[in-house]
Amino acid sequence: MANINDARVLIIATDGVEQAELMTPRDKLREAGAKVEVAAPKGDAIRGWRFTDWGETIPADLKIADVNTDEYDALIIPGGVINPDKLRVDDEAMGVLRNFLDSGRLIAAICHGPWLLAQADACAGVRMTSYHSIRKDVENAGADWVDEAVVMDGRLITSRNPNDLDAFSNKIIEELEARASGRRAAAE
Repeated sequence: MANINDARVLIIATDGVEQAELMTPRDKLREAGAKVEVAAPKGDAIRGWRFTDWGETIPADLKIADVNTDEYDALIIPGGVINPDKLRVDDEAMGVLRNFLDSGRLIAAICHGPWLLAQADACAGVRMTSYHSIRKDVENAGADWVDEAVVMDGRLITSRNPNDLDAFSNKIIEELEARASGRRAAAE
């Protein structure tokens, strides 16, 4: 297993993020050794959504406008309905996503998170999944939508819902490990 201690991962989120979709990958990646930071629109703590009601307050590490995308190896876009709906019309959040898209680095989106990929015109010809209620949105954006727990196409990882969080988190870790092995082999 490759060491991902040098990996830096960014999560973009705002109030209404499905808290498990932020906290589970954040915590699993940290346990695996990655440095994970949460960026929010104002840089302040955000309020999670826990299935049907408001959840915990989640600390943010920085303001989305202050993100230097060159410092990160991967971007995670958690879902819930509220979080991606707000972020897909946030110019700074979309700018961060577009920088990741342009750089070719790893991007992972779960649940309603693929709305941002659709907004960024990044779905055409991509095999992906999402929460079932936005299937048509993703297909209309050009994706080949499939009903699977985790889907990877190129450098895009997508998952359907909180039931897929283990598969989603494990796939991100697996890809970061593979990239760490590739960097190590290239350096030797």
